[in-house]
Parts: sequence; C-alpha cells; structure tokens
Amino acid sequence: MAIIVPTTEEDPALSIVRFVSELTWADAGSEVAEPQVASLCQEAQECMVAGRWLDLASLILTSAELVFSKVAEKDVECIYTVICNLVTKSENLDEVLEIVKLVCAKIAQQPNEKPALRLKILFNLYNLLEDSYSRFYVYLKALNLASSGKVTEHVIPSIKKIEHFMKEWNLGVQDQRELFLAIFNILKESKSSGKESFNFLVKYLATFSPEDEHAMVEAKEEAANAIIEFVKAPDMFQCDLLDMPSVSQLENDAKYSLLYQLLKIFLTQRLDAYLDFQAANSAFLKSYGLVHEDCLAKMRLLSLVDLASSESGQVPYALIKDTLKVNENEVEYWVVKAITAKLLDCKMDQMNQVVIVSRCTERLFGLQQWENLRSKLVTWREILPA
Repeated sequence: MAIIVPTTEEDPALSIVRFVSELTWADAGSEVAEPQVASLCQEAQECMVAGRWLDLASLILTSAELVFSKVAEKDVECIYTVICNLVTKSENLDEVLEIVKLVCAKIAQQPNEKPALRLKILFNLYNLLEDSYSRFYVYLKALNLASSGKVTEHVIPSIKKIEHFMKEWNLGVQDQRELFLAIFNILKESKSSGKESFNFLVKYLATFSPEDEHAMVEAKEEAANAIIEFVKAPDMFQCDLLDMPSVSQLENDAKYSLLYQLLKIFLTQRLDAYLDFQAANSAFLKSYGLVHEDCLAKMRLLSLVDLASSESGQVPYALIKDTLKVNENEVEYWVVKAITAKLLDCKMDQMNQVVIVSRCTERLFGLQQWENLRSKLVTWREILPA
C-alpha cells in the first residue's frame, strides 16, 4: 500500500486538485485554464476547512478518469492514494461509505483500461477502511472489476479467506447473495475447480426461502444453472439441491420443470429412468450442452452406488450387469471406476461373482440418511464396551 509523504507545505489533497484541474484544462490555453484551476482550488480549500470530505472527493473525482490515460502508472497510484486517504478524514461512517462509493464508481468506469492497477487501488482503499460494511462494499466491487477486466487471478487467493472475511463483515442476506454469486462467476470464468465454484452457487441458492416469493423468482435462472453444473460435472455425485426451495420451485415451472425432473433422476433414480428421459428429451438435453454419453457414464456410477446402498452389503455381478446395462466383462470395470471416484469401498469376490461393499457415498443426505446414521450410532453404542 502506498504511503503519503508530504514534500511541500501544500496539503496533498489540494495538490491533487491542482494537478487534476491543470490536466483537465491543459488544452484550453492559460487564459481559460488558470482561472478555472484557481476556482477549483479555492473550492477545494473551502471543503477542507469545513470538513466536507465527500464534496472534496466528488470535486477531485469529476475529472480523475483522465489520470489513467495521461499519467504514468506509478503516479496514478500515488494520486489515488491521496484521494482514497480522504476516507480517513471523516468520522461519519455514512459519509465514509459515500466517499467509498464515489471512488469505486470512478475506478470501475473503464474496467478494461489498466485493470490490474485499478484493482490495486481498490485494495489500497480497502486497507484504509475500518468500517466493516465499507470494506465489504470495496471487496465486492473489486470482484466485479476483476471479472470485467479479466484479471481474476489477482482476487482468487483472497477467496480462500472468505469465511473469515464474512465473520468480520456480518452481512445481511442480500449482500451474501451478491457476494456468493460474484465469487461463483469468478471461479467459473477462471476455470478453477468445478466443485469450488459450484459450492458458492449452492451457498447463493441456500439464502432463499419460500416466504420471499419475489426473491425466489430471481433465483430461478441460477437454480437452473446449478442443475446443469451438477449434471455436467464428471466428479460430482452428491448435492443438496433437490429440497432447496429455490430449486424445488422449478418442479412446476413451465420453462425449467424438465431440468428439475432430470436432477431428480440423477439424485434418486437409476439408469433406466435416465434412458427413458433421454429418449423423450434428447433435443432438450442438447439445448443445455448436456452430452448423452457423459450423462450415461455418470448415471451408471450413480446407479451402482444406489445398488450398493440398497443391497445390504453384497451386490451380485448379474444385478450390476442388468442395472447398468453393460456386458458381463464390463462389470468389474465399472466397479473399479466407482472405487477410483471414491464412491465405494468394496472388494470383488470373483469366485462367487459378488461385490462386497463396506462403504458407499450417499447421493442425497436428507432426513432418511440422518435417521440411518442415528440408527448406526445407537447400534455401535450398544455393541461397544462402556
């Protein structure tokens, strides 16, 4: 973060007003420029004497966009360090937030021009702030700028600390939604882990409740996106989307009901249900970029997991063959794929042609799964010595 070191008796803010004013009126000729510059400097002095820091920020920022195109980068950072430092002058948190909004708006005005520099200025501003909500506001604007300016690599490391930041910010529901959605978009654009970006989309969808009907409508498109993300992902086999109000509202929606039906198949049914759905809706699947062969492979693994969960620890090869609709010599291949994907812990008894399952992943973890877990814990407590 840049540090202001005064080198003249003139206040740094007044020096910046003078510099920006001269830059603005540089092509007008001295007869026009000098009175304008003097007038702006006088107005700036009056703001400083009266403690009107918001007015001073507005005065400086009116023409400050010129700085990015006409001044060397190191000097741009120094100029904006002085401007950002105005947030430390005011003791009124509302005024501080308004100054923050002015600065952020100016910085985000041309996100594709020197985006990394603009981002650096925003983080310098963040570090000057003590108010938690103002910090959140700057961080959110930084995320949006990074996305628009294609410099997401500069903000991704900070996302790893987002839980810590959120405790400090103490955000309301609407702000949480904006934050989660911004992070999802950044991670998706940056080709980060699909699971990582998907988790933030799920966090976003989890903030909606049936009581707020207007907001629920707002979530429909992202709920549909979440279903597509889950179905497409070759390494995601479990999610909590099905019973989320923001997602379950799609069940009877004219536009998205088929997507909800597809999610239900992937989370609660077996391969034959998917094949019936695909036969009737092949064009629909293609319209969302879903590849039948990929869906088929994923449903085979999910169907195998479902078998393992329902067959009391032993699954005959013949049942796997029929359920997955594969040849006899492919059964062990799919069992190995499930083991590799960490969906199953099991052994293959080739002599007796059965798979002995010691653990399997649940596709859903709802009320039934909690009851099963409770039952197992009770059994273990009865068996184990006190």
